[in-house]
Amino acid sequence: MATAKKKTTAKKTLVIVESPSKAKTIGKYLGSSYKVIASVGHVRDLPKSKLGIDLENDFEPQYIPIRGKGDIIKELKKEAKKASKVYLATDPDREGEAISWHLAFLLGIDSDKPCRIVFNEITKNTIKEAIKHPRKIDLNLVDAQQARRVLDRLVGYQLSPLLWRKIRKGLSAGRVQSAALKIICDREKEIQNFEPKEFWTVTAEFKKGRTFTAKLAEYRKKKLTIKNREQSDAVLAQLKEGRFVVSSLSRKERIKRPYAPFTTSSMQQEASTRLNFNTKKTMMVAQQLYEGVEIKGKGSIGLITYLRTDSVRISEEAKAAAAAFITEHYGKEYQGNNVYTNKKKDIQDAHEAIRPSSIDLTPEEIRDSLTPDQFKLYRLIWCRFMASQMTAAKFDNQQVEIENGDYTFKTTGSKLLFDGYQKVYKNSIDDEKDRILPALTEGEELEPTALTGEQNFTQPPSRYTEASLVKELEEKNIGRPSTYAPIVATLSERKYVSRSKKTLIPTELGFLITGLMEEYFQEIVDVNFTAGMEDRLDDVEMAELEWKKVIRDFYGPFEKELEAADAAIEKVTIEDQPTGEICELCGKPMVLKTGRFGEFIACSGYPECKNTKPVIKTIDVKCPKCGKDIVARKSKRGKLFYGCSGYPDCDQSFWYKPVNKKCPKCGALLVEKKSKNGTLACSNTECDYKE
Repeated sequence: MATAKKKTTAKKTLVIVESPSKAKTIGKYLGSSYKVIASVGHVRDLPKSKLGIDLENDFEPQYIPIRGKGDIIKELKKEAKKASKVYLATDPDREGEAISWHLAFLLGIDSDKPCRIVFNEITKNTIKEAIKHPRKIDLNLVDAQQARRVLDRLVGYQLSPLLWRKIRKGLSAGRVQSAALKIICDREKEIQNFEPKEFWTVTAEFKKGRTFTAKLAEYRKKKLTIKNREQSDAVLAQLKEGRFVVSSLSRKERIKRPYAPFTTSSMQQEASTRLNFNTKKTMMVAQQLYEGVEIKGKGSIGLITYLRTDSVRISEEAKAAAAAFITEHYGKEYQGNNVYTNKKKDIQDAHEAIRPSSIDLTPEEIRDSLTPDQFKLYRLIWCRFMASQMTAAKFDNQQVEIENGDYTFKTTGSKLLFDGYQKVYKNSIDDEKDRILPALTEGEELEPTALTGEQNFTQPPSRYTEASLVKELEEKNIGRPSTYAPIVATLSERKYVSRSKKTLIPTELGFLITGLMEEYFQEIVDVNFTAGMEDRLDDVEMAELEWKKVIRDFYGPFEKELEAADAAIEKVTIEDQPTGEICELCGKPMVLKTGRFGEFIACSGYPECKNTKPVIKTIDVKCPKCGKDIVARKSKRGKLFYGCSGYPDCDQSFWYKPVNKKCPKCGALLVEKKSKNGTLACSNTECDYKE
C-alpha cells in the first residue's frame, strides 16, 4: 500500500516594515509568496529609567527591548524563523536604518549580508524593484543615528534633573530644543527693546483716464527720508508750487520662476500658512499619505514619496511623467525644464523631494477616498510638484518717474502676460492683481488730484510662528526634518512658549530656562555650536568621523559645566499666579500651578490645605439638558472630553467637541468629528447625520 506524501508548505519571504498600514499596502503589491509584518516603530532603545550610557566604557549605549513590545518581538522572531529569507524595509533615513540594525540584532540576522531594502515611495514597481536589490545595513547611517541619540540622551537626562532640583519637576532641556527656545526668546527681547521711529510718506494721485498714485522717493536723485510733520508740510508746500512732469518711462518683461518641490521644512511652512496645520498635524497627515490610503477601486496606495527629506531632487521618471501630463492637460507651452539645487551638502540628497507617487492620481479624482485633511495636504503637494515642472509666469512691468523740481516720484505698473506655473499653484505673494498705468509720454505734465503726507512708524520684528520658526531652524542648520515638529510641540507642552493666534510667545518660565542655559551652558544654546554639531553628525554618516569621537569631544566640557552649574545655581522659586478665587475649605487665595499633567488650581495654604481644582475652559456652547456652560475636562486617564459645568447635578458629556449647531434630523448637538464624509456629526449615537 502506497503511503501518502506529506504536503509541504513553501516558505515565504518575510518583509518587516515599521507601520501596519505600510505593511498592508506593501503586502498587496508583493503577493502570496511574501509575508509583510510591522515592527510598529522601534523595538530596542535606551532604557527610560536611567541614563543607559556606560560613561566608563567609552559611552557604550545600553540598549534594551522596549517595554510593551514583548509580544511584537516574539511574533517577529517566530515569523523570521519560519521564513526562507528576511528583508528589513524600514524608512530610508538614519532612524529607519537604526531600526533595521536593531531588528537584525534581535532576529539574529547578519547585518553584513544583503538584508536591507529601501524605497522612496510605496508603489508596486518601486517595491518590486527594491526587492531585487537588497543591500547590507549601512553602519555609517546607524552610527550617525547612534551619535544623535546618545548626545540627546546625555544632554536631556543630565540637564533636566538639574532643572527639577533647581526650579521644579516636569521641566526639560535638550540639545536642539534649548537652541530653538533661545531663538524665540531673543526675538521677544528685540520686540521689547524696540523703539519705533517716526517717518512720513508723501503720495501724489493723478488721473488720466484711470486713477493712479506715485510715491515720493528721492530728493536730488538720493533716497529721501521725511522724519516728521514739519518736514512733510515743508515738502508738500514746495511741491504745490512746482510742476509734475513725466521724466522717465521704461518697460521690461519680468519673469517669476516656479518654486522648488517640497522639502519637509517647506511643506510644513506652506501647510501652516495655507491650511492652518501645525507641524505635528502636517507630519501625521503626510505619514498617512505616504504609507497608503484606500482608494476606491484601486485598493491601498501610497500617494506621496518619503516625507522626511532636505532634498529638492526629482527622479528622471517623475520628470518625464510630469512633462507628459502637463503637455496633455495644459499645453506644450506650459512644460518647463527647471533645475533645482540643494542648499546643503550631498549627504541629504539620499531622497527625492516630496512629490505625488503617481501624477495621474489628481486630487479631485481621489477626493472621495480621502479625509478633508488628507485631501488638503495631498492637493498642496500635488500642485506644488506640478508647478515646479512648469514654465515661469511672465509679466509686463512698467516703471514711471515723475519729477517736480528736485523731487522724484516713482510708480510701477504690472500686467500678467502668461500665467505659467501659476495656473496650478499660487503662493500668497503670487496673488498680485494687474496694475495697469495709463498711456504716458516723457515730458508730459500731470496735474495731481490729491497730494498727501501720511505719518508712519517703524515696526518691531514679528514674533515667530511655527512656520517661520521652522524656516529659521532650517536656515541656521539646527535639527533635521524629523525633529522640527517635536521641538515645537515640546516647547508648548513644557509651557516655555504660549500661543497667541499663530505666534509663539516665550513665557516667564521660558525666559528663566534660557537665562540659566545662557549663563551655564553657552554651547547648548549657541546656534553656531548646534549647527556645527549637525555637520559633525553628517560627517559620521559620510564615514569621515568616528561617532564616539563626537561624543568624547562634547562630553568633557559638558560634564564640567554640569558640576559648576549644580554648585552655583540657587533654588529658583516661581511665584504661583493668583486666580482671584478663594478656597472654600480654608478661605485662603487659590493660585494657578503647573504640574506634571499641566495647569491646575490649588489652595495657597498647601500643605495645610490640599484643596485642588481643574482649570475649566469653556467652549461657548450651552448644555442641551440644563443650559449651563459646556467645558473642556480631562478623564482620570488624561483623555480630553467635554461635559456640563453643572456636574454632578447634570451628567451631560461628549467625547468630541460640540458646536453651536443642532442636528436637522433629531435635534441633538453636532460635534466636530472628522471623517471622509465631512467634519461634523450628530452627537446622538442612534442618528447617522453627518455634514
